[in-house]
Parts: sequence; structure tokens; C-alpha cells
Amino acid sequence: MQLRRTHRRALAAAFTAGATAVVLAAGMGSSASAATVFSDDFNDGDASGWSKSGGTWSVVTDGSGVFRQSNAGSELTRQFAGQTSWTDYQVQARVRPLSFGSASSLVGLAARSASSTKMYRLALLGTGRAELQAVNGSQLTSLGSAAVGAAAGSWYTLRIETAGSTIRGFVNGTQVGSGTSALASAGRIGLITSYASGSFDDVAVDSSGGSTPTTPPPTTPPPAGWPTPTSNHKVDATIDVPVSLDGGLKRYYGIGDGGQGESQDPMFVLAPGATLRNVIIGAPAGDGVHCEGNCTLVNVWWEDVGEDAATFRGGTTYTVDGGGARSASDKVFQHNGPGTVHIRNFRVESSGKLYRACGNCSTSYQRHVVMDNVTATSTKMLAGINTNWGDTARFSRITILNDPNRTTRICVKYRGVPKGSEPTEIGEGADGTNCLYSPSDITWR
Repeated sequence: MQLRRTHRRALAAAFTAGATAVVLAAGMGSSASAATVFSDDFNDGDASGWSKSGGTWSVVTDGSGVFRQSNAGSELTRQFAGQTSWTDYQVQARVRPLSFGSASSLVGLAARSASSTKMYRLALLGTGRAELQAVNGSQLTSLGSAAVGAAAGSWYTLRIETAGSTIRGFVNGTQVGSGTSALASAGRIGLITSYASGSFDDVAVDSSGGSTPTTPPPTTPPPAGWPTPTSNHKVDATIDVPVSLDGGLKRYYGIGDGGQGESQDPMFVLAPGATLRNVIIGAPAGDGVHCEGNCTLVNVWWEDVGEDAATFRGGTTYTVDGGGARSASDKVFQHNGPGTVHIRNFRVESSGKLYRACGNCSTSYQRHVVMDNVTATSTKMLAGINTNWGDTARFSRITILNDPNRTTRICVKYRGVPKGSEPTEIGEGADGTNCLYSPSDITWR
């Protein structure tokens, strides 16, 4: 089967508070999510759409295409993209420091760049710490910092969320800083180095903002209908996806026995950074999709979940955008690795749990899930998390259908345990700490 690399870039013509982003999806293999206003994985070999300020930048191959700044002697280098009118959004990128010249050197990500010297910046420092900063020329205001063990040669997923005057920064899904600032109300995104060299990849901007956007996003639910397969493709052995696979809405089936056996092979195994899109997974489907690292699933549909629809293993950031799953007797998405699973524009039907953070894996990570624009029908639970390990679940634009008695459980809390034991349920419901939502985030129809 031929695999092809894809390059994704979409810019909003306008992106302001109170206005719906208009997504221009020219050149994309499939329709873009209304919430994603910009993305670039540099796999096309160019950096069109970015504007440079200092440094030596080039798109190079490092497993896949990455954007690299190689001059560690430059005092301050920047690449900017997006619109100066962007207000509330979240920007995320994979960042790999290659060298630090000193303890104060940095490689980082910027949001609301009102000018080349005025912005919010999440910096990985030569000290090994990460710091969220409000930058106004030479004046730096720290909005929080944390030791993250930042080291040259390792990849880190950085995310900045802006919502009104609230700015939050995350490294590998864990919040490292949060504060309020009136420095910049709007601006572009940026990639930054100072007396350091580094690589950048998988840049994405989401118009949904942080957990408390100033203007609610549209309430359009995921598509009501399930897609019709363009053809059927019987699978006899697991399909490896090293970079990207676009199935053209073929139905893939034939792995396993359709039951809950733990030993079934997966239908697809995605290498770190890989993307699977426009695929219908029929029955039997074995253990569905395995993500060995960061991965993206776009418009993937599971007609009859066997063991699990997808298992997220070795990465830090996993995205499910569009698609749906039904007939999962236990769970749809299993989160075994660290970091954050983003589930958006998705529908789930006739299932046990939509998401479960592993409660008895061999390694006890802190795990997070963010659900936005999800529609659930005849599903017992949306998320199960382990609060003793600091797991969190955030919900927005959730629609529950055909449940007049409101029996669907939104967020259930467990006490995680070592491998070989069974986790115990200890509560449920919004608490402002682990289960994060308000009544307005849930619509019952």
C-alpha cells in the first residue's frame, strides 16, 4: 500500500472575538475542522506563510519535515504566521532544542505577537525550566515557570492558551504557568530562539481558545450521518503507518474476532507523528488503532468497536478530529501513555466509555483529555480519569441525545492502582480541579 506525506495549512481570513473563523482549506486532502484555523507540518519542504526576523531558518528532514533555526549565535530569531487580528486561541507545536548557549538561552513558542518584540512566550530555557512570559521589548514578566528537564535533543510539546486576559502555558500536557495580563489582546503566532538552535514541527492553531473562551464557539454538532464506504478492503495483517495514510473513506476490516480479547492485533499502527485520515474501520477490527507516539486521527469512523477503537501509547499529544465510533461494549479510546488526548467534532453511539485514562498500567502517568463538540447517544460515560495521579478532563460543547433521565455520566473519578490490581471508583461530576466543565457545557436533547 502506498503511503504519502501530507502538508496541512489553513489560514482564517478573519479570527476575532465574536466572529466565526472562516477556514481556507486550499490544498488540503480533506475538509478542515471549523476550529482549526492554521496548521503546518512542513512536510511539503517549504515555509510559505511564515515571515522571518533574524536567524538562519530552513525546512529540513528529521524523520519528517521540520522547521529549523541553526544559528545558535543569534541574539533573537523569530518566525511569525497567522493574523494580527487573532484574539482568543490556542497554539501548539512540537519543539526540539538542539543547543543552548547559556542558562538564559531559549527555544520557544509565541502567541498574540502584536509586534516582533511584544508577545506572550512559552520558553524552554537552558536551565532546564520552562517559563511563560509576557514580553514587551526588553521587559519580561513571568506568568509562571516549572522545572521540566528541558534538554537539547529532546522533543517537547508546547501549548499556549489565550482567553481574554488569561494566558496559560503547557509543556507535554502539564500546565507550567498561568496568569492575567493586558499586554496584548491580539496577534500572530511565533517560533522563537535566543542564543540557541532548535527545530519546530506540527504547528496548529485552534480557534476554540482555552478552557474559558470569552466568546462561546458555534454549537453545530458533528455530522448526523455515517459515511458510506467508497470500497471494501480486507486486511490480513496490521498496516504500519510511518508518516500518513489517507484511506479515501475505504472500509478496512478483517483483523481479530470482533470480541474483547486483549491479545488481538491492531488494524493500524501509527509511528510517532503519523496521521490517519478518511478511514472507515469495519468489523472485525481487532484492537483498532495503536499510536506509538504523538498522532492525529482525522475523519476516522469505527462501525463496530471490538476491543478498543484506538490506544494512545508513547507520545504526549494525540488528536482525534472528526469521525465517530459505535458499539464499544467497554471503551472507545484507551490512554496508556502520558500527555493529552484531544477529542473534537466527534460522535459516539451505543458504547460504554468514550475515554479512559489507564488506571492500572505498568507506568502511572498524569493524563489529560480535552473534549470539544462531541455528541453522545446511548453511551454510559464520557471520561474516566484517575484523580490521585492528577488526571484532568475538560469538556465544552457536549451534546447528549435521547437521554431524558440524564443517566449519561460525564466525568467519573477513579483511584489508579499498580499493574495487577483493579482501580476503584471514587466519585463523579464537575469539581473545578480534575473534572472541568459547567452546566452550560452540556446540552441534553
